[in-house]
Amino acid sequence: MAKTRVIGLDIGTTQVRATEVELSAGRGGRGGQPTLLRAGEVPLPFGAVRDGEVSEPSTVGTAIKQLWSQQKFSHKNVVIGIGNQRVVVRELDLPAMPLPELKASLPFQVQDLLPVAVEDAILDYLPTGSRAGEHGPVVSGLLVAATKDTVRANIAAVRAAGLRPVSVDLSAFALARALPAVSDDVHTVALVDIGARVTTVVIVANGVPSLVRLLPTGGQDATDAVQQALNVPTVEAEALKRQIGFGYATAPEHDAAARALATATTSLVESIRNTFVYYAASHPGAAAQAVYLTGGASQLPGLGQYLSSASRLPVTLGQPLGSVALGRGAALDGRLAEEQHRLAVSVGLAMGAAA
Repeated sequence: MAKTRVIGLDIGTTQVRATEVELSAGRGGRGGQPTLLRAGEVPLPFGAVRDGEVSEPSTVGTAIKQLWSQQKFSHKNVVIGIGNQRVVVRELDLPAMPLPELKASLPFQVQDLLPVAVEDAILDYLPTGSRAGEHGPVVSGLLVAATKDTVRANIAAVRAAGLRPVSVDLSAFALARALPAVSDDVHTVALVDIGARVTTVVIVANGVPSLVRLLPTGGQDATDAVQQALNVPTVEAEALKRQIGFGYATAPEHDAAARALATATTSLVESIRNTFVYYAASHPGAAAQAVYLTGGASQLPGLGQYLSSASRLPVTLGQPLGSVALGRGAALDGRLAEEQHRLAVSVGLAMGAAA
């Protein structure tokens, strides 16, 4: 049985994370459960990544080098994730044709749908279904358009670290691979990955991403709100944020911080809930039935309960390690299971090679 080791690299606003997964392919290209071999993260200096986009490739490259030195990954080929406000993802129906031809036709099909010129964007398309249209068969799917500058900045950071980018994938699609949550009773789920500056919402129906929304806010915005309300250092504001949480009684001296945190959290939850409402309205009878939270900012005390109350859906913490076996080295890391919600994107990026 052939085995391939793939490394997924997730460049966030405050951390770079990477996961090495071993994939097995038997006869017919079908393999068994992937095995996680190594995983780790390294913090990024403030400003190295802004709004989910690399602004200082050399600084990010240095952090990636440090991560490779710490974790001893077996090679230097990586799959990179992208997902920020300069990535457009929208539902799009197109005339049915073989997928290579369909992708080749995208520049002519979508030039009037994008906020940037087609020549400045990298285009892709994920088919999600088909139906009979008025003028013949139609393919339904998701159009992905990323500005070339965004992709180039990530690639520059990876190359600055001495690594080789072998492919670029949408972080939202990685989430859908890392968190398979379809069961006999639950067919449609919402995956919500809350990062520092970007929150990714993916609606997955019968195992296929059906809607993607990239929201321009995250956990760091809540920290900023506390910091500005109290005029304290960011480190202190972050600690206060996690101490106070959302929806809990607070001491009088923390009232100002609690109000600021509540305003920021409410705004984020409303944006997430509105995405669920939009999907339910545009897909009658197929609304999300459950929510899975991941991301470094998903652990704010009370956030899950508030999102559940606002959306009237069960909300649980995503378990990306449930989709992989743990290698001996990974199993020895006691932190891994506790912090796996932070690894969902990098796990899914690595698993993309088996898709």
